Amino acid sequence: MRSDQATKGVNKAPHRSLFKAMGYTDKEIERPLIGIANAQNEVIPGHDHLDQIAEAVKAGVRMEGGTPIEFGGIGVCDGIAMGHQGMHYSLASREVIADSIEIMAQAHALDALVLIPNCDKIVPGMLMAAARINIPTVVVSGGPMLAGRHQGENIDLKTVFESVAAVQTGKLAEEELLEVENNACPGCGSCSGMFTANSMNCLTEVLGLGLPGNGTIPAVYAQRRRLAKRAGMQIMEMLDKDIKPLDILTEKSFENALAVDMALGCSTNTALHLPAIAHEAGIDLDLELINEISAEVPHLCSLSPAGKHHIEDLNEAGGIPAVMKVLSSEGILNEGLRTVTGVTIEENLAEAEVLNEDVIRNFETAYHQTGGLAVLKGNLAPDGAVVKQAAVADEMLVHEGPARIFNSEEETVEAIHNGEIKAGDVVIIKYEGPKGGPGMREMLTPTSAVAGAGLDKEVALITDGRFSGATRGASIGHASPEAMEGGPIAVVEEGDIVEIDIPNRQLNVKLSQKEIENRLEDWSQPEPKIKTGYLSRYAKLVSSASTGAVFK
Repeated sequence: MRSDQATKGVNKAPHRSLFKAMGYTDKEIERPLIGIANAQNEVIPGHDHLDQIAEAVKAGVRMEGGTPIEFGGIGVCDGIAMGHQGMHYSLASREVIADSIEIMAQAHALDALVLIPNCDKIVPGMLMAAARINIPTVVVSGGPMLAGRHQGENIDLKTVFESVAAVQTGKLAEEELLEVENNACPGCGSCSGMFTANSMNCLTEVLGLGLPGNGTIPAVYAQRRRLAKRAGMQIMEMLDKDIKPLDILTEKSFENALAVDMALGCSTNTALHLPAIAHEAGIDLDLELINEISAEVPHLCSLSPAGKHHIEDLNEAGGIPAVMKVLSSEGILNEGLRTVTGVTIEENLAEAEVLNEDVIRNFETAYHQTGGLAVLKGNLAPDGAVVKQAAVADEMLVHEGPARIFNSEEETVEAIHNGEIKAGDVVIIKYEGPKGGPGMREMLTPTSAVAGAGLDKEVALITDGRFSGATRGASIGHASPEAMEGGPIAVVEEGDIVEIDIPNRQLNVKLSQKEIENRLEDWSQPEPKIKTGYLSRYAKLVSSASTGAVFK
């Protein structure tokens, strides 16, 4: 065992003495040391209860003869960080999370890991660490929040953001906003729609690093704690059989993840995180694969923000195994792949079935005949831009309009609230990419402001930054190359006509290539917005959104 380096032999007496200082017995020190990376904190509602999940994991480890050793991890709540300087740190935290788990696991010669994330960047950060360290690893998330209720209908965090915009445009009273605020998030868990956190927790299942149920069992269910105990038990089997993440994370497993991504209508942020995880596994995941798989896999689940259903509905309908079963019946999935269960995907799906055919539809009755995401290219984004096409109104799938230019999220929101954005406009937000942001801020406030103003079927937004998984409408993000690197989006001017054609995967500005080149010759890179600290270092190291915004 790896831990022998720190626990075995006469010369490791000082090491054992330090363990004993914490109350470990000789028998515990002799057993496999299982790192429990717990992202619990009192800042993120999705992480508030992770101490309970960690205790359940540790019980499972002990039942199977291991010694659990818990350590902490950081996390950013995207909702709380939204709309101010805190959002610069969200995506940037992903690399710190991966690095910190690597440091803890390697410095202390841990034999295996159970990773306990729940929210946006924490899940991919931990998955990146799993691939990088490559020791037996199981991931068990804290599970989704239940939907809130207001006036007899389900609501969620997206409802609050859009209600704010409705108040600011005079369409909703502040008293009703307070009711929405008080009821939208009824308890712990990752926000209840198919936003980024739940998207990544579901795809962890598909990739094979999470047990069935990881993505959909609600946080408050006792079933979630039982799942955590099983994860603790399962890591001991993986250690015994020497099953490592890179035995599971293959090109075929990422193809499976993208297929389920298309069926679910996941967050556009998966187009950042899956390539980053693949990068750590030594796999080059080309974004063009999204379009190829989207053409094959229909949109089967209409979950918030695109539809009325929430993750609890998906769970009751059979969960991710049921979605995979539908894809399997159409010959889409690679079924012979190994997972943390110790058996293949095909064996995992033997008992799976769809229990609600409206929540999980089949190919004939699909909500849309193409998948949830699309990658657009053209002279405005030669390396690609990403849109959650499943959440775009039919009226906006093809759109042409004048560019309205803003150099930050704040400028954009102010203009929307002041009524300066009109039907038909194409709002372009520059200098919010990985380098320019820095940190590629997630922008739910401007998209919610547009929706709250009733313009989501008439106004498009394009940015080199990114949009929240809770976004709906013609919101196109990740435009690459970004403005800070001299991408064409940097030189689009007020009034230029922008053409969006999502069905044909095109994003263009009506300018000749010569005109774009002439403007770029006159363009000069602006001063960095942040010049000190971690974000300054991040901006120097981070790569394009089209390659997952990984460090060079």
